[in-house]
Amino acid sequence: MDVVAMLEAARLLVPEGAAGEGDVTVADVWDCLAHDEWEVALGLLEELREGWTTPAGFWAELARAAAMLRLERSEAWCRWREYEGRAGVIRAELALEPVGGTSFRRTPMPGAGVMRPLWDIGSRRPDGAPDLLVACMWVEYARELAPGDRAVVRLLPLTPERWLHLAPGDRIALHETAVPGGTGTVLEARPPAPAGRALRPEPRVGA
Repeated sequence: MDVVAMLEAARLLVPEGAAGEGDVTVADVWDCLAHDEWEVALGLLEELREGWTTPAGFWAELARAAAMLRLERSEAWCRWREYEGRAGVIRAELALEPVGGTSFRRTPMPGAGVMRPLWDIGSRRPDGAPDLLVACMWVEYARELAPGDRAVVRLLPLTPERWLHLAPGDRIALHETAVPGGTGTVLEARPPAPAGRALRPEPRVGA
């Protein structure tokens, strides 16, 4: 199957009422495909958010198309969203400690899912100490997150079942050492789909 067929297959999974930023619609996707603007069509499909629920296979088709177009970051994003469909969605507003604060970090954190920091999400070990859990992190709308900055991030836990208690408004903390390097507030916590447990993805791109 060629890239056009993959994009058309993904497009056919989208209802006519779906929309994205700037009133982009599925008609705009068809127009791009008709003019062989494949990369633009892929980007528009990635951005469609309103008026629909992503069906099974949508993100997998987009990931395969992105791979054929050699768009590594786009492929990684589509694979990330594909995994979220099985493992659930966790989004939070995260603020990193500034340089010179309590964190050891002096350089920006890559934003494309390659970081696997530890997180304090309120779980405790038998001795009462925080039970830190691993989750990959994707920074929305940015390639990196610098010390002292804040952004909305998406998290993919290594053990999704241990994150089910989270709800919007809960506080979490990022750890790269014993001292928190950032604090966040949960914005969205959607449980995983009931059909089986997903495997942890292997992100392929850096910042």
